[in-house]
Amino acid sequence: MNTDTLFRPFSFKGMELRNRIVMAPMTRSMAPEGIPGQPQVEYYKRRAAGEVGLILTEGTVIDRPASRNTPGIPFFHGEKAMAGWTDVAAAVHAADGKIAPQIWHTGSTRGGKWEPEAEVESPSGLVGPDSPRGRAMSEADIEDTIAAFASSAKLARDAGFDAVEVHGAHGYLIDQFFWSGTNLRDDNWNGPTIKDRSRFAAEIIKAIRSAVGPDFPLILRVSQWKQQDYTARLAMNPDEMTDWLLPLVEAGVDMLHCSQRRFWEPEFPELDGVDGLNFAGWAKKLTGAATISVGSVGLNSDFGGAFAGEGSQTTPLDQLVTRMERDEFDLIAVGRALLSDAQWVQKVRSGHMDELQGFKAEDLQTLA
Repeated sequence: MNTDTLFRPFSFKGMELRNRIVMAPMTRSMAPEGIPGQPQVEYYKRRAAGEVGLILTEGTVIDRPASRNTPGIPFFHGEKAMAGWTDVAAAVHAADGKIAPQIWHTGSTRGGKWEPEAEVESPSGLVGPDSPRGRAMSEADIEDTIAAFASSAKLARDAGFDAVEVHGAHGYLIDQFFWSGTNLRDDNWNGPTIKDRSRFAAEIIKAIRSAVGPDFPLILRVSQWKQQDYTARLAMNPDEMTDWLLPLVEAGVDMLHCSQRRFWEPEFPELDGVDGLNFAGWAKKLTGAATISVGSVGLNSDFGGAFAGEGSQTTPLDQLVTRMERDEFDLIAVGRALLSDAQWVQKVRSGHMDELQGFKAEDLQTLA
């Protein structure tokens, strides 16, 4: 199998990537008191040295009360945390890599039994449809959250990162505004269509763009599925997807990171069959933005089993190569395979497919 298509350079708003492979953001929860240190420096440096084109960090939280749902999630604010992240970026650059932090707010989701000191917040005091948790955000809360996202994005630029990614997926805060099951507000942050519910995300993007300027690359991660409901869908057809995503691109998003559990699954099979465009393919077609695809790359099972202690075996990359050769999407994010094997990219590039290791669930417990 010829994988050359994965190793074409890619230019993205002045950022030159050596290949099309992205390290997907994966929650690690290993930053004591929210401060990244030498273990994080070495963890990300190893992936850069392993020739990943672009590293997206684990989710890092903005400066809001109860913005994280487990205690080891790192901050992306404050002098100590930013000193640690500056070291991470410098180490990645020393290994000829590129890196962007993923900034987020986990909303009212749970990450286990741990509870933050402040009450969790969400659009309507819900964690899922008909499932109360925490409190509904006030107008002041919303405005402060928008400002906090913009502040963290500017810190990323100032710390020497190459881009920033905003997490708007998987049932976390921004996604809770998108989702009609968790956004029951009766004000301007809701409405009868997905375009109405996209306003919160659009205002965050506008604020970030104002803070970082016109030339700093801005990525937005989006998903149909939620951790609260894997079958949830925000857009049932291309028109609804356009209403959802195009306003965000118009607000200042440069690239959409389109999360799905299995990258090879068509987004609208009823329209173009089993070999049709996936989520990232449709997003690119409908908005004109560059896109990242993701979902069980190189593995024979999706991420759900990892949290139950299940590993995954390697699987051929034929379907990925086919989709990349037709430029269905621009970049492909690899998660668990890179977590278990920092040299995954090098092995694929050199054709040593028999040396790929798959994913071992115990690797979730380390920063190897």
